[in-house]
Amino acid sequence: MLMTSDWIMILDEVDELSTMILSSTQAQRYREAYHAVYEDEALSAQIKAFQRLKDHYEDVQRFGKYHPDYNTIMKKIRMEKRALDLNEQVASLKLAENDYQDLLDEISFIIGRSVSEAVKIPASNPFFASGSSCGSGCGTGGGCSCSA
Repeated sequence: MLMTSDWIMILDEVDELSTMILSSTQAQRYREAYHAVYEDEALSAQIKAFQRLKDHYEDVQRFGKYHPDYNTIMKKIRMEKRALDLNEQVASLKLAENDYQDLLDEISFIIGRSVSEAVKIPASNPFFASGSSCGSGCGTGGGCSCSA
C-alpha cells in the first residue's frame, strides 16, 4: 500500500478526532470516576474479592444446582454484587462509562453513515442500533428486533 496525500490527510483527521475524544468531558469524567474507584484501597480490595467470588461462581455454574455450594454461592454473589452496585463511587463509574460509550457509539454512527447507509454499526445504545446493526437480517430470526 502506498502512502498518498489522501492517506496522510485521513491519518491527520484520525489523530485530531482521537485528541477530541480523549479531551471530551465524558472521557474526563470517566477517568476521574475510574481513579476514584481504584485508588480507594478498601473498594479496590472489595472488587478483587468479588472477582474471586465470581470465579468460584463460574465453577459452581458448571454443575448447577447439583454443586454442594450452589445455594451458598448464589446468595453470596447476589449480596456482594448489590453491595458494589450501591456504592456511590461504583455507580458514578458505571454512569460515566455509559456516557463515554454513548459518545463513542455516536461517533461510530456518524462515521459509518458517512461511508454508506448499508454499513452495520455495533452499538450498545438502542437508538444507534435501531436500523443500523441489522439492516438485512442477522441470523437470529428477528431476535434482535431487526426486520429479518
